[in-house]
Amino acid sequence: MSATIDYDEVAQALSVGGSAVLASEAHGCLVGALCARRVYLPAEWLEELLPEAPDAAADPKLATGPLQALYEQSRTVLDARDMEFEPLLPPDAAGLQERVEGLGAWAQGFLYGFGAAGPFPRGAMPADVAEVLSDFAEVSKAGNVGAESAEVEETALAELVEYVRVGVQLIYDELADVRAAQTASIAKH
Repeated sequence: MSATIDYDEVAQALSVGGSAVLASEAHGCLVGALCARRVYLPAEWLEELLPEAPDAAADPKLATGPLQALYEQSRTVLDARDMEFEPLLPPDAAGLQERVEGLGAWAQGFLYGFGAAGPFPRGAMPADVAEVLSDFAEVSKAGNVGAESAEVEETALAELVEYVRVGVQLIYDELADVRAAQTASIAKH
């Protein structure tokens, strides 16, 4: 991503809005919905993140702060198709366990956002997209670390992050025609 969105700022904005969702999971939810729907508005995303406080979704601090920046940047990077997409994950300074859990939460959020954004007609899902979604389901189970050396686990995490990064762009690109064909009523949920 061009300008880095700070993970902790997103987490703080979510907390202020009354959400218990992890910043990585929130970003996954957003990106999943952006991949699935032609029209997915920031307010819809905030309503998903803040279901207990619907008025918080209209809070100007949330509408113009790091959550809005994350929404705009995610849409822009995916649309550019320059392979610059990066999932929002805990910073490298965080412990390995936290970063692994963050990646698992990101994948879980992506699958939720993708599924909640609307059904796809039978046969509309390309096989390579279905395969990546299946792989994301496995990534969403990421959890315990410590079975291997720290170096091996750091390498494995880096490889998974790269797979997710490329997989998201593949899904977004492969579903471009499906999104374009969506009617306004489907596109708006």
